[in-house]
Amino acid sequence: MTTSQNQTPPGAGVDLRKGGLSKEQRQNMREGNLAPKVFWPAAAIMVLFVGLTIAFPQRAKSIFDALQTDVINYFGWYYVAIVAFFVVFALYLGFSRMGDIKLGDDDDEPAYTFTTWFAFLFAAGMGIGLVFYGATEPLMHYVDPRPGVEGGSREQIAQAAMSQSFLHWGLHPWAIYVIVGLAIAYSAHRLKQPLSIRYSLKPLLGDRVTGNWGNLIDIVALVGTLFGVATSLGLGVMQIAAGLGYLNIPAEGNLWLIGIILVLMGITLFSVVTGLEKGMKWLSNGNLILAAIVCIFVLLVGPTLFIFREFIGSLGHYLQNIVAMTFETLALYGVDGEQFQAAWTTFYWGWWISWSPFVGMFIARVSKGRSVREFVTGVLLVPALTSFFWFSVLGGTALHQELFSGETLRNADGSVSAEHALFEMFSNLPGGVVLTVGAVLLITVFFVTSADSGALVLGMLSTNGSPEPKTWIRVFWVCVAAVTSISLIIVGGSEALSAIQTIAILTALPFSVVIILMCISLYKALSVEHRLFVRAQRRNAREELMDSVADRVDEHLDSHFDAALDKAVEAKVEEAVEEAVEKAVDEVNVQISANTAAIDQIRTSTGAIPVVTPKTQEKPWDK
Repeated sequence: MTTSQNQTPPGAGVDLRKGGLSKEQRQNMREGNLAPKVFWPAAAIMVLFVGLTIAFPQRAKSIFDALQTDVINYFGWYYVAIVAFFVVFALYLGFSRMGDIKLGDDDDEPAYTFTTWFAFLFAAGMGIGLVFYGATEPLMHYVDPRPGVEGGSREQIAQAAMSQSFLHWGLHPWAIYVIVGLAIAYSAHRLKQPLSIRYSLKPLLGDRVTGNWGNLIDIVALVGTLFGVATSLGLGVMQIAAGLGYLNIPAEGNLWLIGIILVLMGITLFSVVTGLEKGMKWLSNGNLILAAIVCIFVLLVGPTLFIFREFIGSLGHYLQNIVAMTFETLALYGVDGEQFQAAWTTFYWGWWISWSPFVGMFIARVSKGRSVREFVTGVLLVPALTSFFWFSVLGGTALHQELFSGETLRNADGSVSAEHALFEMFSNLPGGVVLTVGAVLLITVFFVTSADSGALVLGMLSTNGSPEPKTWIRVFWVCVAAVTSISLIIVGGSEALSAIQTIAILTALPFSVVIILMCISLYKALSVEHRLFVRAQRRNAREELMDSVADRVDEHLDSHFDAALDKAVEAKVEEAVEEAVEKAVDEVNVQISANTAAIDQIRTSTGAIPVVTPKTQEKPWDK
């Protein structure tokens, strides 16, 4: 199958050549040089956005609100439909005949063991969002239920709240990551292309990915990724400020939020400039351990049995209703339905889409040597199950306090604060202060590692896939991401979360088209390769069959030849024996006749014995 990749079947129209980069492109990738036709347009877009939002915050807010309304009205169904398609398409790729194709050469072994690979997936699945929404989202769905759920009992509403959280953090976001990650991994490891968005579309666009079409694709991916990073950073800063308030450190108002962003940006820049990749790796691993400690601690000091029961029950309820929830657009609920979709489902789908280039590149980079089936199974199931358990522990504890403990996590007006609910829940548990400190530290390190890793991915996109972009490029994108987060907070004011959600929904729209093109490109490439694989299998089968028939014919001819040879030899031997016997008999007869004549002559001459001439008798061997 590997050798057949270098040629394209007639009529296939898919470019499966390996590499195909010019000498200049390879040199630019090695040196991490800038791709000016990608970097400058993307930089101009972001600088223009940041400048206008900071200069005209009220006007920018009104534009955001209008755009959000239009996008939800006209494209809300589109987000629901394409994310549902991504789930189906990801499962099809993993469990169809294409699942055997390897992300690499046919004899490549996985670059990492299963344990390490799953740890990487866990790292990608954990982030600021899980900490921010882990306890908050189920509680908010319970207090302000989705339209159509309000009429049920409080237990039914709580169960629906947990299932809705599972929907937003389960298979659907990771199906998006599967598509993007698989397209990049196939292009990079199988076709030996640079680790970039544009080259994942080479089976569809061919050499046009190196021209203006490729530049446009990378610009869209770069801007979308930047807004996704800014969204995560904005959420993290809001919750860090809330956590500091619970530690008696007043951190209210936009100035505090901006100050926290600047401090954390300084830490990130120090990491980028000094090249502390190994230190950041240790810090990231330590952060994962800290997240596990927080989760297990809450599990043990909280309602442990209730959490385990709720985890299993919510998982079953989610699987039972996944199809209906997947395609729910709330069209029959008017304005209430539109508002819920904008605040939750559509926001999440937009956030995952805008974040997918970063996560997809990360997953692709560590998945060399895996088969398509292994990739889909691991990336879909492992992070989704991790998210389910995290929400069951934190969200289940919050619901238990609200339902059974007599503790309320609501504000005075009955609403739930997205930034404060987690720390309110911690304050009702033993060791609440320690948990609060751990959560603040957790979000802080997630902020730094996300910003650092995001700057690396943005730098790779700015250099057409260079694995080591120049330091100043990464520094630039760290600063832009931080300033973008600040601009969103300034525009949103007290409703900063709404502004962050709006920008995620808007920026995901163009990149969703790129993901659809990835699906087409991936399907075409995998289909062609599968046909090549089947053709090679058939050719090998024919050769094996011909070899088998030839062996049987040779064996049959050899047996007949041996039998005929034995028969001929036996006949020759019998003929030779008969000739020898006849010759010997003739010689004996001649000798006897000579002896008899001599005896008769002697007797005649002496006269002693009468001569009696014997009668000639036929000998037995004369017959």
